[in-house]
Amino acid sequence: MGGAQEEPELVADLMVRRLKAWGVGRIFGYSGDGINPLMGALRRASGPEFIQARHEENAAFMAVGHAKYTGEVGVVVSTQGPGAIHLLNGLYDARMDSVPVVAIVGQQSLSVLGSAYMQEVDLMHLFRDVASGFRQQVSSPEQAPLVIDRAFKEALATRTPSVVILPHDVQQAPAPELDQEHGVLSTAPVWVPAQIQPRHQDIQAAADLLNNGQKVALLVGQGARHAQEQVVAVAEKLGAAITTSLLGKPYVDESLPLAAGVMGHLGTSASGFALANCDTLLIIGSNDPWTEFYPPPGAARAVQIDIDSAAIGNRYPVETAVTGEAAASLDALLPLLKDRGRTPWRDDVEQAVRSWHELSLERAFTPADPVNPERVVHELSRRLPANAQVAVDVGSSVYWYARQLRLPPGVPAHLSSTLASMGCAVPYGIAAKLAAPDRPLVALAGDGAMQMAGITELITVSRLWQQWKDPRFIVCVLNNRELAEVTWEQREMETEPRFESSQALPDFNYAGYAELLGFEGIRVEDPELLGQAWDRALAANRPCIIEVLTDPDVPLLPPFPGGRAQAESMMEAMEKEGPQTQHARDLLSVYLRQEQALAED
Repeated sequence: MGGAQEEPELVADLMVRRLKAWGVGRIFGYSGDGINPLMGALRRASGPEFIQARHEENAAFMAVGHAKYTGEVGVVVSTQGPGAIHLLNGLYDARMDSVPVVAIVGQQSLSVLGSAYMQEVDLMHLFRDVASGFRQQVSSPEQAPLVIDRAFKEALATRTPSVVILPHDVQQAPAPELDQEHGVLSTAPVWVPAQIQPRHQDIQAAADLLNNGQKVALLVGQGARHAQEQVVAVAEKLGAAITTSLLGKPYVDESLPLAAGVMGHLGTSASGFALANCDTLLIIGSNDPWTEFYPPPGAARAVQIDIDSAAIGNRYPVETAVTGEAAASLDALLPLLKDRGRTPWRDDVEQAVRSWHELSLERAFTPADPVNPERVVHELSRRLPANAQVAVDVGSSVYWYARQLRLPPGVPAHLSSTLASMGCAVPYGIAAKLAAPDRPLVALAGDGAMQMAGITELITVSRLWQQWKDPRFIVCVLNNRELAEVTWEQREMETEPRFESSQALPDFNYAGYAELLGFEGIRVEDPELLGQAWDRALAANRPCIIEVLTDPDVPLLPPFPGGRAQAESMMEAMEKEGPQTQHARDLLSVYLRQEQALAED
């Protein structure tokens, strides 16, 4: 009797081979009938590893997180219909924060498309905006390799999501042997990034403008991730303030005397001072949308360096454009810059930074009921391991991350910045931990974000954590029973009182839930026990949830000098709410007095 015959290779098997050829080691997703042939091919193959999320939206967030933490393409898989629809939020996160993701989406068989078949959705139309660079349905076996190749190349070249739609019957078809013939393309899984060098005349124009400025500020975004040393060298030579976008925060050492911190509504008083008073602005790899916190148009002359020429001038009326990679552009610029030495502007910037550090410390220790959330992050900042990875959710936790957490050099921290989608921290953290299982992971999230997505994905952590070399996966939940950021936004921007039905959240025992999953669970109601809680979590031999009962009345006050006008709207709204807001009004008054003292200094 002969041996068992090998199963014929299907298009699904070919797709898996092509993914491996692109270096894909891990795929996130959720199965379903529309993508089952691909699932079978993954089972038969020796990789990539498949990570099952609890929901397709979270799987897409994991793919985005993988791309952000590793620099590789994140890959997510889903079935058609509802599975495909659930991907949209994560794919928009990738698009708006400029990271490469490829989504492979099942579809009903070609023979039934157009019949209003079960779970039939027009996927080409559904993904038209989010994957405008590349979305394609594979309509024949011969088309499969070229579609995968083009999806990866477009995602890498444009740092946007691509979508590949796989009808069920095409996945099941025999894999083709491509010949050289008309109407058939043989492509290669190869991509090398272009080296975009700036033009000399643009560098000279930028140097002339910067050398003529007396009070220079830098705005550093994620495009400077590979130019950290050059950014510091430029700032030192010009005596310039270094402000960052939210996405740029991990790429500047905030212990530097010229590091003024994050700009924008959730930023620092030092960044507010620098951008309000500079006469020259150098934007490096940033597309930050907080335009009201830039210098007033005409108040500062500006240079922008960006690898994407289409991004230059989108946020501020710049005079000089430098198209090129940040490191190469700054390397070319540095020899042309005049060394300023000690200047009054540098003295002012360094004083503003010192004052900000004093203010952030004072606010962390401002009494609250029961715990001030700023102190929670302050205590972490004193203990964060030098090899940690950080994931941050959307909500008031972002403010405390931006203002209180100083990242050790080399510690990555990521969040859904431009889309600002709640529920990203735990999925991001899972992707980070899978990419670097020997490093501790710390996630910061509010209770609203945890109830939206984090609680369910902790189940995924419970399935995976015993495989990790370092089992520490720490989620700090700021439990204030409130959608606090929205409450303060309503007061500030709409002069609207808090809406109980909209803002109040059901309480949940996060620490107890952690213990149900076999994790360490810590509940903190006393601010004096915060340090002990962080120490215990960082020493744990398993994942840990720190649940801190925080005060929703700690105000999300914009940074000096603009905070006072917004505070007036907040006060007016709280007066409409009635006497129950007295505690919140008292805290806001304390914060304003602190700001006034800073202004007088």
